Amino acid sequence: MIYKEEKKLAYGKRVRNILYGGDYNPEQWPEEVWKEDMEMMKKAHVNMVTLNVFSWAALQPSEDVYDFSKLDKIMNYVRANDLKVCLATSTGAHPAWMAHRHPDILRTEFNGMKRKFGGRHNSCPNSSTYRYYAEKLATKLAKRYKDYDNIVAWHISNEFGGECYCENCQRAFREWLKKKYKTLDAVNKSFNTAFWGHTFYDWDEIVLPNLLSEHFEYDRTMFQGITLDYHRFNSDSILECYNLEANAIRKITPDIPITTNLMGFYKQLDYQKWAKDMDFISWDNYPDLNDKPSPAYIAMNHDLMRGLKEQNSFVLMEQTPSVTNWSPYNKLKRPGEMRRLSYQAAAHGADAIQFFQIRRTVGACEKFHGAFIDHAARDDTRVFRELKQLGAELESLGDVFLEGRTPSKVAMVVDWDNWWAIENSAGPSIHMKYLDALRDYYSAAFEQNVPVDIISVDDPIDKYKVVIAPLLYMTKGTYDEKIRNYVENGGTFITTYFSGIVDEHDLVILGGYPGRLRDILGIWVEENDALPEGETNSFEYKGKTYEAKMLCDLMHLEGAGEISSYKEDFYANTPVITRNCFGKGKAYYVGTRSEDGFYEAFLKDVFDEAGVESVLDTPEGVEASVRRNAKGEVLFLLNHTKEEKEVTLNEPYLDLLNRDKIRKGESIKLENNGVRLLFHGVCS
Repeated sequence: MIYKEEKKLAYGKRVRNILYGGDYNPEQWPEEVWKEDMEMMKKAHVNMVTLNVFSWAALQPSEDVYDFSKLDKIMNYVRANDLKVCLATSTGAHPAWMAHRHPDILRTEFNGMKRKFGGRHNSCPNSSTYRYYAEKLATKLAKRYKDYDNIVAWHISNEFGGECYCENCQRAFREWLKKKYKTLDAVNKSFNTAFWGHTFYDWDEIVLPNLLSEHFEYDRTMFQGITLDYHRFNSDSILECYNLEANAIRKITPDIPITTNLMGFYKQLDYQKWAKDMDFISWDNYPDLNDKPSPAYIAMNHDLMRGLKEQNSFVLMEQTPSVTNWSPYNKLKRPGEMRRLSYQAAAHGADAIQFFQIRRTVGACEKFHGAFIDHAARDDTRVFRELKQLGAELESLGDVFLEGRTPSKVAMVVDWDNWWAIENSAGPSIHMKYLDALRDYYSAAFEQNVPVDIISVDDPIDKYKVVIAPLLYMTKGTYDEKIRNYVENGGTFITTYFSGIVDEHDLVILGGYPGRLRDILGIWVEENDALPEGETNSFEYKGKTYEAKMLCDLMHLEGAGEISSYKEDFYANTPVITRNCFGKGKAYYVGTRSEDGFYEAFLKDVFDEAGVESVLDTPEGVEASVRRNAKGEVLFLLNHTKEEKEVTLNEPYLDLLNRDKIRKGESIKLENNGVRLLFHGVCS
């Protein structure tokens, strides 16, 4: 059965095909170069550009002086060449004059160092100067270009991020706390300030938590409660800056959707909260090729973005065509790799494929960053040929997978508060990382071609057969009730070591771990053994021995059944993996971190028992993902290896790229970095 509900495209009603292009900076070039750029873009099948990302200094040379003459020429030129535009507001980097005349706009670092003008991400989010001028510029841009029918989206600032610890932020933090807690008594209780005699008697006594106050180092703090609230406050402060510009624009062009480019699993901003104020999700995918990023981790980032809004899709706003510029070693994407990664984004929800950048700049730090048009300005380079091929393919695909949904029966719970709190904790282990726990489970599902929705604690869970909540350290509000009802009504729930420990203030839930989850899981965790690097315990699962590492929970059964037990140390023969039958459902607890082979074997058994099916059985290294819309189903086959692979199909398909018809049971081959898009029509 296919998904038939109509959903508006990310970019809105002005777009009915895949948008292809990227960041274009003609303001950096003389006008005679523009014509050359247009010819090259047409050859590459580019149909959209993002303009005006870093032009604030050019648009506003002084407090009351604005100059849109060059941007007017650019806007008219791209419109005359039939290009759609994602128009940015330019507020990602403030002008030098603004920093010189209004130093309150400059950020203060975590160590207390006051910044000078330079770089970007350098505007204090709580500076009244920054907010005033940013909102004013956004308003002027919206008024000036509101009648351009080729604008498909507004792009607020660029890659919002970072933190600030200046006096502006300290004053704003106190006001944020007043609004949240109302009284100092509530603040003191939330932060447990009775510890070490930190009780506050006046709001002005509260200082920002950084190296000058409560921190051992960036990720370890002596008072987790205040640091957790600072993270929430910082994310909210920067979101207010986004909304100042977005709301100003929305009043003038209410029918044009508004976004900003997110950055995947970016720790400093709570994207689940941000998404509520964004008309559609867009993000920048820059996997570090030096670290040989797993296809699973790249897919996990895509699925995070896909799940942020009900649209269940996103725009890939940036990726490099070939190479980045900021790594110690900037490795090229190999032939076919850019194309494969682009289609992987589409497989996981991308309705547009964009790049940074269209033309390489001549100076500064991005002069060696990849581009459609490199310094030689030739159309016969390897990179340009690959981009041209991809552009032609996307053009031929039309809207075949647009608005396509991913048919997931498995969800993984992700929560920024948990992420912040776990990694700011003083104990039990500096090696306990939230993303590691997420990757362990997501990767095991990915390797079996089982699609996973990434959801927040606010999202409904009843439609899923299996819900996985790795490292659910914090049980916020009544979230345990949602899990309890889900399992009682037949759901399968999995959580892990160090879960159910604290409430939303990072205060321990008394009465024994895992706190409010104890009855659902049917266990009591007495102690946590943090193992140093290189030291392990072990356990057996279905006849095979696996490592128990990093953290080992020492637990007692309170109704749950033991699946596996530790093999070593004084807690040998005590449970490490348990299953509790609770109502009509089951709740699993995995009390340690293990290795890839275990997670794949364990999840396969859980999925089989819960009736979760794989998209397709494929050889190792070949991903099979599906998007469904009212037209039918598109199966994406992606060969992430350097070897040719063969896949046998379980349905008849039409190959969308070469128009071949493929019979049920027929085998097809995928070369190194190979991609196949296979269409199966509407079914009942």
